[in-house]
Amino acid sequence: MKFIHLTDTHVIGGGRRLFGADPARRLSLAVESINRDHSDAAFTVITGDLTHWGDAEAYGAFTRAIAALTTPLVLMVGNHDDTASFAAAFPDQLRDENGFVQSTCQTEAGLCLFLDTRVQGTHAGGYCDERLEWLERQLAASEGPVLLFMHHPPIDTGIRSMDAIRMLDAEAFYTVIAPHKHRIRHLFFGHVHRAIFGNWRGISFSCMRGLNHQVAFDLGETGTIPGDLAEPAYGVVLADADQITVHMHEFASRAPCFPLMAPDGDLSERWSTEMRHDGFIDL
Repeated sequence: MKFIHLTDTHVIGGGRRLFGADPARRLSLAVESINRDHSDAAFTVITGDLTHWGDAEAYGAFTRAIAALTTPLVLMVGNHDDTASFAAAFPDQLRDENGFVQSTCQTEAGLCLFLDTRVQGTHAGGYCDERLEWLERQLAASEGPVLLFMHHPPIDTGIRSMDAIRMLDAEAFYTVIAPHKHRIRHLFFGHVHRAIFGNWRGISFSCMRGLNHQVAFDLGETGTIPGDLAEPAYGVVLADADQITVHMHEFASRAPCFPLMAPDGDLSERWSTEMRHDGFIDL
């Protein structure tokens, strides 16, 4: 099974730019790429921060940019979203009995659980008792493998400015999932705007870059969140009974492409020595 993991689109309204980039345009380019190269994906999931300010105009711009997507779509919320505005823009999006943007989907790779970690009034994430009870019920009612999706990570990444606004009640969250850890295959999250891969208490995880702006790599005490405009990317996830593979696809990259091997399998000396790429730093 293949699916697409997109996150942190941060669309704004009015055709404006955000940090010098056009988030709606970048989302449109991602949609074009998915439709062209991955139309066989079972679904595309966007793990929150659909908009930057959570206003109706921004959700309208997001809706127009995503409209051409041909795969089934799962939308989640993050700290930059507004639940009421989100609900008005996407009234058919599944929510739990308490109004949280949470849902489930049974797939051939396992039960997908889409979690709502948004907390009103803060950029940090949380998972209250009502949501914990919902998650506990979903896990208790299922038997097979599980894939977890959330906006805020429950882990420290080493980027201290982002770790300060991760899911702050991760211990309560872990207490609920711990009895089922043997069947939780992977945890997918966004929020950190970086490609990060690892393992948390025996559970593998991955994070994808955002579409508009990224969090720069800085493990120091900066006091601010450092940003840059590194290439946008989305995740292409391949899952079967034996493994889960997560590829980061820089769909808008303008880096030159060339063959690494000659048709006969030998390295081509001409390709290796004569190629020049104007505009790229010679390292």
